[in-house]
Amino acid sequence: VQLQASGGGLVQAGGSLRISCLVSGRTFRGYRMGWFRQAPGKEREFVAAIRWSSGSTYYADSVKDRFTVSRDNAKNTVYLEMNSLKPEDTAVYYCAADHNGLWYDSWGQGTLVTVSS
Repeated sequence: VQLQASGGGLVQAGGSLRISCLVSGRTFRGYRMGWFRQAPGKEREFVAAIRWSSGSTYYADSVKDRFTVSRDNAKNTVYLEMNSLKPEDTAVYYCAADHNGLWYDSWGQGTLVTVSS
């Protein structure tokens, strides 16, 4: 499968943004989809994940209650709705697919989110 993230941009602190990840190549029937981010000079970190079959969601503590991950099975797309954005949320956001429940084995190219203070 190919993963294509989109929707990044520049937003002011306190604002909102929704980024998307289109899964193409074949209908996704894997275990889960995740969002990760990498800020300049920092390591990539987990942001959120969603189990594809059940819709169960998981979040990093730093984004809990501000970000919401969701999926549209018919569109083969995963979304990350980001609210109350902070400058420290500035990063390249990557979507990833875990097909077997073991590790994330497919990665998208990333979309840049910049939050200005």
